[in-house]
Amino acid sequence: MKEWLDKFNKKIESLVSSKQMRYVRITGGVFWNLTLLAVIFVATTLLFVGGVGAGYFASLTKDEPLRSKEEMREQIFSYEETSELYFANDIYIGKIRTDLDRRETSLANISPIVINAVLATEDEYFREHEGIVPKAVLRGLLQDVSNSSTQTGGSTLTQQLIKNQILTNEVSYERKAKEILLAFRLEKFMSKEEILEAYLNIIPYGRNSSGRNIAGIETAAQGIFGIPASKLNLPQAAYIAGIPQAPFKYTPFTNKGEQKSAEGMKPGIDRMKTVLYRMQEVGYISEKEYNEAIGYDITKDLKGYEVRPEDKYPWLTAELEMRAKEIFAKILAEEDGIDPDRLKEEKNLNEKYSILADRTIRSGGYRIYSTINKDMYDAMRNVTEEFTLYGQTYKKKEKDPETGEEIDVDVPVQTGSIVIDNKTGRILSFVGGRDHQLEQLNHATQAYRSNGSTMKPLLAYAPALEYGVIGAGSPVVDVKFKRDYDNYEPVNYIPTQELGIIPARQAVASSQNLALLRLYDSILDRRPATYLDKMGFSKLTEGDYVHLSTAIGGITHGATVEENTNAYTTFANEGKFIDAYMIDRIEDLDGNVIYEHEVEPVEVFSPETAYMMTDMLRGVLQQGGTATLAKSQLKFSSDFAAKTGTTQDHKDVWLVGYNPNISVGVWLGYDQPRTLYAFNNRYQHPSNRVNRLWANYLNTLYDIDPDLIGTKETFKKPEGVVTQSFCGISGLAASTSCSNAGLVVSDLFNKNVFLPTQPDDSFVSSTSVVINGSTYAALPSTPTEFVQMSGYGLNQAFIDRMLGRLGGDASKLLPFSTGNGVVSGAQFEADGAPPEAVFATLANGSLSWTASASNDVVGYRVYSITNEGRSLVRSLKSYEGFQMSVSEGVRYVVVAVDITGLESGYSNEVGEVYTAPPEPEDEENIVPGEIIEEDLDDIEIDPETTID
Repeated sequence: MKEWLDKFNKKIESLVSSKQMRYVRITGGVFWNLTLLAVIFVATTLLFVGGVGAGYFASLTKDEPLRSKEEMREQIFSYEETSELYFANDIYIGKIRTDLDRRETSLANISPIVINAVLATEDEYFREHEGIVPKAVLRGLLQDVSNSSTQTGGSTLTQQLIKNQILTNEVSYERKAKEILLAFRLEKFMSKEEILEAYLNIIPYGRNSSGRNIAGIETAAQGIFGIPASKLNLPQAAYIAGIPQAPFKYTPFTNKGEQKSAEGMKPGIDRMKTVLYRMQEVGYISEKEYNEAIGYDITKDLKGYEVRPEDKYPWLTAELEMRAKEIFAKILAEEDGIDPDRLKEEKNLNEKYSILADRTIRSGGYRIYSTINKDMYDAMRNVTEEFTLYGQTYKKKEKDPETGEEIDVDVPVQTGSIVIDNKTGRILSFVGGRDHQLEQLNHATQAYRSNGSTMKPLLAYAPALEYGVIGAGSPVVDVKFKRDYDNYEPVNYIPTQELGIIPARQAVASSQNLALLRLYDSILDRRPATYLDKMGFSKLTEGDYVHLSTAIGGITHGATVEENTNAYTTFANEGKFIDAYMIDRIEDLDGNVIYEHEVEPVEVFSPETAYMMTDMLRGVLQQGGTATLAKSQLKFSSDFAAKTGTTQDHKDVWLVGYNPNISVGVWLGYDQPRTLYAFNNRYQHPSNRVNRLWANYLNTLYDIDPDLIGTKETFKKPEGVVTQSFCGISGLAASTSCSNAGLVVSDLFNKNVFLPTQPDDSFVSSTSVVINGSTYAALPSTPTEFVQMSGYGLNQAFIDRMLGRLGGDASKLLPFSTGNGVVSGAQFEADGAPPEAVFATLANGSLSWTASASNDVVGYRVYSITNEGRSLVRSLKSYEGFQMSVSEGVRYVVVAVDITGLESGYSNEVGEVYTAPPEPEDEENIVPGEIIEEDLDDIEIDPETTID
């Protein structure tokens, strides 16, 4: 072998060194050198282009910060999720209003079919690549450079995730370069499963059956087909997987939630078929499955129109959003080290955190759990719609916001009501109004109106009980007054009415203004409006602390139905105020409770005051009270206390009532205040309307929860509340005079602050007269026949004390029939002139006369007239009437007598002089002037004519 090899080498050398091979060697060398030069050139060019490309790539990404693993993961998983609202007992209401709905889910809860459809369509090599597919990138670059009409795209799921969560959607080489760089980096920090799950939760899917924009596979499955992503079948999965390429082209619904026409559905169905083809092509489905899915009618699976929560529950969703925003504003401020109380005082600060809070609740995926009972809320809304006695609906002119033309708009009576759980403060239900499309204002929580007489227990009676000024039945003075410095001259609901000294509980039951104002004036210096502040009245001004009219509802900015009703829960809670609330708790995406309401009772009144006020308010629902009608309409019985309220000219009417469990307040009125009175009786009296509506609400609530609404529990009397006897007109310990007068009564007192132990000093011996129904002290010159000679009068010190600094007519303190001969003892200022004469008539043996026009008449005298003169027949006191029986054959006159004893002139003479019957004679022999007996009953007498 060695020898053979040596011979072979020699032959090769001989051949190479031969003359013929010389030219071959030269040509080969040239080609070899050229080849080397070509290789060097190509390599240099590639290095140059690569360097330029790398440099350009570096220049595009030079401003991109180096993101840490934690930072990138946080940004990827920080996709917005729509917050959700719930009724009480975790009953789902719907998603909060937002531009984009999204509900997070995990990969384990997504059907494998969906995952395969997405991968086949969007990223076939997802399992193999490391963030990008180079050939896809080059293909996309060449298509872009060549301006090709066919754009196949080159983004992997990882790149799309980077674009949506970290970068933006702008079309630029810079963004694309950063996307590629970050995609490589993200693949190092996250597993394929994490990337896929994040992608499926952030990608947009068009619109749902409510017309809302949606994102995320779970939201799409629920919003388009009404099923979870784990239950999607092959055609459904393919349809949804195809949507992201052109969401609003392929989505099956319009922005109003309506299903598109057949023509509008065609692009989405064609896209579904494309997805199915790709799934078969890559081996995810068989040909048989493909053929079956191609023929599937996807339209039959589409979800029907779903009413948006803000359309079905407009007032509720808006109210919960507003309250959630207030809660988050405080939370965010606290996180920044800012005292949340500053938000109430600093407008700019409040505005800043309100904006931040709004963004937080709309995109944070929170679960907001309310206190609202769904059944109660729905039932009260039905009652509101069915009630027919609201009142007159007017019209007003407004410009149409779309056309600019003037149109007629309804102006109906509005209503607001609320139901509060006394012990917890939970708002169980409310009514925000009658038609949200017509008026969006929440009349239960945001409309501030004068609360009329419902203010009386809160601001006057309860504080007076607390101060020990009165007991439940202590006397108050219902007598008119006028303040000279501002001409303030209030009246009762019946303007002419003055009841005098009456029990406080009667004044509450019949809602007397004058008695209340006098009582309030006596305690005004103690600033009782501080109690309103403790009970949650949010818009008090300094004037509300000092103005007398505040006590009858003349509050500067008014109160909401919620505030007014919430204040009454104080009486039900033994004097403790518990602020009403509507949001029970808020949870984050992971179920962590980030907010939970805490009940913080505020001591306002003593338990004794609360109970006595409740006992007084029970009378409002009893006979003679202003809410008797409401009680008569209830289908059940419970220990209710209540108060009505009416503002001037019946612009507002109220009824607030409570039992040991719940408080219910109702208001009626126009948005722009105007009288509720109609020109006919079609809608009944405004107070009747609110009585009936309140009862209707209670009845329907009772049907839902009879144990809560119709509780048999009663208000328990505290040990400090005792029953004590006292003199009914002074409120002091009963004296012998008071007892003899029959004026001793008993009622409730708080023994810790006030018992009637001081002896009564109101009575003195008295002689009196009655003028126009009022009693006055008799004068020395007053004729004794008109004087009540024995009895008891009120001494001047007592009168001054009862009338107080507001003064008034002392004669109105007591009606003349009060007690056994008790009179007011007031002095009457006579005018010194004789009274005006009266006019008399006689018929059937009855003499009648008119009342004298003078205002100081104490009685009347009837005289008979004969030829010898006049003779007194009878004297009648002014209150004994204007008529008496008389004898025939006598002529009479009547005179009025005033308090000083002066008589008026004679009335006209009536009657006849009796003589024996004349002898019969002829008609022509009758002597003129003789009286002929006739049947006077058949003669019509002109009252202006005197007949002799």
